[in-house]
Amino acid sequence: MNSGLLPGDPSRIGGYDVLGRLGEGGMGSVFLARSPQGRRVAVKVVRPELSGDDEFRGRFRSEVNRARQVPPFCTAEVLDADPDHDPPFLVVEYVEGPSLAQVIREQGPLGAAQLHSIALGVATALTAIHGAGVIHRDLKPANVLVAPGGIKVIDFGIARAFEATSQHTRTNQMVGTVSYMAPERIDAASGQPVGPAADIFAWGAVVAHAATGRNPFGGDSATAIAMRILTQPPDLSGLGGTLRELVARALEKNPADRPTARELLDGLLTAAKPTGDAGPGKPLVVAPAPNASPDAGGNQQSRPSRLVAADGTGSGRRRLLTALGAIAAVIAILVPASVFGPHLLRRLSDSDSAGSTTTGGPTSHEPTPTPTPAPKTATRSPSAADSTRAILAGQRRILVHVVEIDRDLSLPSHGEALTGDGTGPDALFALEPVGVDYMIKSLNPDIAHRPCLGVKIDAEENRSLVGADCRPTKATMFTIVPEGEDDKGRTSYAIVNEEYGVVQWSPSKKEIYVEFLGDASLSTTFSLVDRGAV
Repeated sequence: MNSGLLPGDPSRIGGYDVLGRLGEGGMGSVFLARSPQGRRVAVKVVRPELSGDDEFRGRFRSEVNRARQVPPFCTAEVLDADPDHDPPFLVVEYVEGPSLAQVIREQGPLGAAQLHSIALGVATALTAIHGAGVIHRDLKPANVLVAPGGIKVIDFGIARAFEATSQHTRTNQMVGTVSYMAPERIDAASGQPVGPAADIFAWGAVVAHAATGRNPFGGDSATAIAMRILTQPPDLSGLGGTLRELVARALEKNPADRPTARELLDGLLTAAKPTGDAGPGKPLVVAPAPNASPDAGGNQQSRPSRLVAADGTGSGRRRLLTALGAIAAVIAILVPASVFGPHLLRRLSDSDSAGSTTTGGPTSHEPTPTPTPAPKTATRSPSAADSTRAILAGQRRILVHVVEIDRDLSLPSHGEALTGDGTGPDALFALEPVGVDYMIKSLNPDIAHRPCLGVKIDAEENRSLVGADCRPTKATMFTIVPEGEDDKGRTSYAIVNEEYGVVQWSPSKKEIYVEFLGDASLSTTFSLVDRGAV
């Protein structure tokens, strides 16, 4: 960080006290500041010449509102903004650590474990960004931050406010680095819209650059690079295995031929774990956040649950949940210090040496967990694998089968989840991906508004599963964690709400409920039974 302020730099922006200058780019200047609550934040101030542009302010306001909907999975959270300020500014989570561009510049191409962490972290971020209806538009190594606590993608979505599009009148304006631009961004005359697939192309170029230290469409000028992007295949020498296949698909010329962010994520999670990881890991378990709010639906700004390493040795700690599937999408990108080298840690603030990448937040003194490898299961047929992918993408109707009692969840019109024989329309559901989590949507035609499953807490703190409005809240977001197989060879899952606990079956009360398990073992798992296209 360059802490020295330049002549003319502000000492205060809105309600934020400026502490130093973090940098400057095409969109404006970035300052380190302190919020009224004492949290250190990054404040991005728009170039002064745009302050009087009403068209720009309108676009800026629209894109900030979109960016605020992005869940903070591997992204720098948008905290505040004032489009009406002179000049307009945006406040985001401050992440202390070098950019991927700096890491590659100082260390050269990344090793296998490092590369897998970067690829997975950025794919996770894009899944969250696209799930909120936002397009990054300027994904590049400089916008991927590396810290001991994880990967953070920054500056998502806001580039559109600076770039004329088909909805606006200006021409010949474009924000971004040519080396990471998709063909449809370079050749506006092609008529292909710029959508999420443009970010997928940038992901492929970023991963290829991280693996080799060079751009896959290298040239000696921006024009030469642009021409190669439009007309030549990428140079992927130095990449191998599943990652090479994913990068090659991401760099297809036709946007329709590229995978989605979710498909990238699924491909990375099912790929063989790269060699070179430092040390064995312990299983991860979900533990409740201290003082978790009992509110089931109103407040969406929930405290995140802690993910802690379970000690498999000693007296009585049992395995609760292995961190696989969607949880692994978040946890697997946590970057231990051994991956990027201790010399990078010296760049971090002494006040945050325990691994928290966001200054101003609580500092963790727990060891950085390492995900356990997935338990080996029987080889599945391609058709079963295709069905599972379609289910997880929200494209199939499903029964949510309670494995231990051979019954299926249902959501009758009165709105409380029951179990039954799975023959009625109230037993049909579909998953709705949101970032790396899911909402579980009822397809019961007798309920007009088509609710999602959610957690309800009564006056006695009992947590039940009920129908709730289908919007992403802490009560309706679930993680689907693979646990093994049922007696028919189907993957069985734990269904976890990180705010309120694990979905369980009570043999004594004959009902579905939700609770944190503590030291108890997981007793209820679910399989997702395909019942045809949605």
